[in-house]
Amino acid sequence: MKLHSSAFGDGSSIPKKHTADGPNVSPPLEWSQPPAGTQTFALICEDPDAPRGTWIHWVLFNIPAGAKSLAEGWSDVGTDGSNDFGVLGYGGPSPPRGKPHRYFFKLYALDAPLKLAKGASKAQAEKAMEGHVLAEA
Repeated sequence: MKLHSSAFGDGSSIPKKHTADGPNVSPPLEWSQPPAGTQTFALICEDPDAPRGTWIHWVLFNIPAGAKSLAEGWSDVGTDGSNDFGVLGYGGPSPPRGKPHRYFFKLYALDAPLKLAKGASKAQAEKAMEGHVLAEA
């Protein structure tokens, strides 16, 4: 399975539009080749370089199996989890000046929907995914 964004390339900077220093709009994401048996997807975006440890920018789960993308400014596909800003949905990057951070967008193909309520944390999503991950991008 492959995951990419038309807004930025692997290893390149995330445009200001998709950061907390700009409009804070979630980037467009597209994926291909989910494995047979995929019933749903989960997405986690995290920053392992944050001063207080890994910072969670986005948790989204129960994305329908037929989805192949999330549009820029995503709104109504899947179920929002909580990010480390204490809100639902996407929270864009805003690292300290002069200290570039890395951001990992991880997409999971799952063999079952996650039985979680809206607002679930990354830890809760990962626990619910145990034994259900068919592929990761």
